[in-house]
Amino acid sequence: MPRKKQEKNIDEDKKKPSADKKTKKKTISKTKKDIKVKKEPVKKQTKKEKIIEEKLIKVKPSKKFKKPEESEERKKIRKKINETIKDGYLPPSIINEIINEVIKNKSIEKKLKQIIPRAIEDYKKNLIDPSEACGIVGAQSIGEPGTQMTMRTFHYAGVAEINVTLGLPRLIEIVDARSIPSTPMMSIYLLDDYRKKPELAKEVANQVEITRLNDVAEIEADLANLSIMIKPNKKSTAKKDISDDDLIEGIKKIKKIEAKKGKKGIKITLDDPSYKTLLDINEKLKVLKVKGIDGIKRIIIRKEPEEGYVIYSEGSNLKKVLEIEGVDPYRTTCNDIQAVGRVLGIEAARNMIIQEAHNTLSEQGLNVDQRHIMLVADVMTADGQIRAIGRHGVSGEKSSVLSRAAFEITVAHLLQASRTGEGDKLDGVAENIIVGQPVNLGTGAVELLMQRRSKKKGK
Repeated sequence: MPRKKQEKNIDEDKKKPSADKKTKKKTISKTKKDIKVKKEPVKKQTKKEKIIEEKLIKVKPSKKFKKPEESEERKKIRKKINETIKDGYLPPSIINEIINEVIKNKSIEKKLKQIIPRAIEDYKKNLIDPSEACGIVGAQSIGEPGTQMTMRTFHYAGVAEINVTLGLPRLIEIVDARSIPSTPMMSIYLLDDYRKKPELAKEVANQVEITRLNDVAEIEADLANLSIMIKPNKKSTAKKDISDDDLIEGIKKIKKIEAKKGKKGIKITLDDPSYKTLLDINEKLKVLKVKGIDGIKRIIIRKEPEEGYVIYSEGSNLKKVLEIEGVDPYRTTCNDIQAVGRVLGIEAARNMIIQEAHNTLSEQGLNVDQRHIMLVADVMTADGQIRAIGRHGVSGEKSSVLSRAAFEITVAHLLQASRTGEGDKLDGVAENIIVGQPVNLGTGAVELLMQRRSKKKGK
């Protein structure tokens, strides 16, 4: 059968609905009728969820971002630059900088033919050479000044009341990717009116700082009647903006007790009165959280120049703080890298590692090239998780047995490798040095082979 006829027959078959498909559709419709859909219990919405839903409904779909059109003057300069570059290469950011300088000072436009070749030369000088040992250079540039760092806890810059770990201990914390830093802290920036008005800033601070019942009221245990009397301190409750109803709500969280408001204060009676339970409940009431966010122990409000009121906290809870009204979610920072990774994602955690490491080194007066810190941050976050640079992270996951053994617990690594019959391709630096071979880097990475052509007879 010719090919065209075959194709026609196939198309006709496709168009005809098969009997099997019809029967399948019927059976599916029958099964749908037979199956009874179980209704899931509808959850009641909280006030906050309702407000968020209303806001989401009101939000209009954002317009597509249009790239701003360039002026004719900029287009002309860009054309001139591209003509002079020809086969060379310059990053767009450098070209934009040159255009901005030409617009500021028009006398530069005549010298573009001299400037651009020099810019290309300088750009090429700053590029990493092929097969350069950039990892080792980065490690050395951070490790060498790291030995000059002082091992002390300093006060946070500008806030004498808050202690923050700085120097070498802080650098070790960052590189080890510790789950909880030794001195967690937050810098909470505020939005528009909240940063200008002290009353609104104080409102946010009261919502953030953890307030326990012991801070706001006197707790007296009556051993004769086996009851507890709570006398709220009016000054402290007014300062923290806490009502008696808020106190009762908090007290009700404790089981097997009853709380009633009286003239002198709040009276607590036990369901099963006994001396032991009275003492237990008395201790629980002292530590009971009335208001605030878990993890944030203390707060300081400072008026910063050109910024307004900023809240500094001892302790951190990034997720809960960002939910509070009046807090600027784009600028609020936290020194807990793992928390940043959980809440804002791996890219934010990478930026946080770079920022924290750079700040720690620069506070000690040590100038380390930011590219080397970026390289460390990239290695730590390359696979979407924050990994420590150590035997539990990056170094422990190396494919080479000898490089792992050279780092830590030598015998254990070699024994494990011999048990499983693991091989070593000798690709890295450490393993080649151990064996006594040239390292596969720099000039050692290049192998030249030359084939001599045999001359033909009679020539």
